[in-house]
Amino acid sequence: MSCLDSVELGLMSTSSCTRCVHPGTGSSILSSLQDLPLALWPCSSRMEKHLQVISVLQFVVSFLAMGIACTLLLIYMFCTDCWLIAALYTAWLIVDWNTPKRGGRRSSWVRNWTVWTYFRDYFPVRLIKTHDLLPNRNYILGYHPHGIFCFGAFCNFGTEATGFSKKFPGIKPSLATLAGNFRLPVLRDYLMSGGICPVNRHSIDYLLSCNGTGNAVVIVVGGAAESLHCVPGVNSVTLKNRKGFVKLALRKGSDLVPVYSFGENDAYKQVIFEEGTCWRALQKRLQKILGFAPCLFYGSAWGIVPFCNPITTIVGEPITVPKIEDPTEEMVDLYHGMYVRSLRCLFDKYKTRFGLKESDILHIQ
Repeated sequence: MSCLDSVELGLMSTSSCTRCVHPGTGSSILSSLQDLPLALWPCSSRMEKHLQVISVLQFVVSFLAMGIACTLLLIYMFCTDCWLIAALYTAWLIVDWNTPKRGGRRSSWVRNWTVWTYFRDYFPVRLIKTHDLLPNRNYILGYHPHGIFCFGAFCNFGTEATGFSKKFPGIKPSLATLAGNFRLPVLRDYLMSGGICPVNRHSIDYLLSCNGTGNAVVIVVGGAAESLHCVPGVNSVTLKNRKGFVKLALRKGSDLVPVYSFGENDAYKQVIFEEGTCWRALQKRLQKILGFAPCLFYGSAWGIVPFCNPITTIVGEPITVPKIEDPTEEMVDLYHGMYVRSLRCLFDKYKTRFGLKESDILHIQ
């Protein structure tokens, strides 16, 4: 896909000139530095790899700790001489409370940060377009599988690192995530700047009804429950009883688009607890309370940095959906079945290109 352009500096001619200047000048210092062994200079490829690791690490840490850390900091500031700043921000938070439900506040500048290109290149993450998405329609993109952190979903739809806007001109993606994240200070603004919205009825209704056309809401259909089953090398999605997104598509007349990311489950290894064990019961209980599943996972460095395995996201063919204000259960089942078949076909068509065998199948649970 795309790569960073490098510019070579012509130092050969300058080095020959600087060797002739008098000692003690700035040019003579430059000449001395150029005479140092190459081994003493930082390796550019190694430096780039470090930047890639840092970019991924900041995303993971931000997701896990930014909201809680900023909440505690805000409370602490009320007990210090900075209480006025905390009070002003809290007042702003109250006034701005419903913004995430009304399309959010995306920033093209944030979506195009250079840090996201390093994030993309760490794995690397790629986005493959199979069909056009017309700007005069709205879409619901079902993303599979969830993985641990949805790296592919964030990189492709929460940033411009893989060139979504160039591949799908006129389409504005909105990645839907836990509504609870938008109740936490600073984190909510960070997420909204990437075009990320709460995965609730009010937010999605606004994007598909009150925001014109050319909107693509990306829903990770399997959700937190699916993350408890993600294991490297296993191709399984939670979809059989997930029909709410299909009903929503029918109510809004928004086309359904299956999306599958090969390699999403390979970012981490996870300790899977058997059904019926107390640890499994605790995970499910916390999932209901917190809204996300507390997985016991580990990666390559310090346990928290993911493995740098490729993640390739395939955007499938849109399924044209009629607008029905009150769809029947039979109608929902019909389009849900069409979606499942389309997702299977997408998986089967591309699986051998990304290291899977022809005999591998997509498990729908």
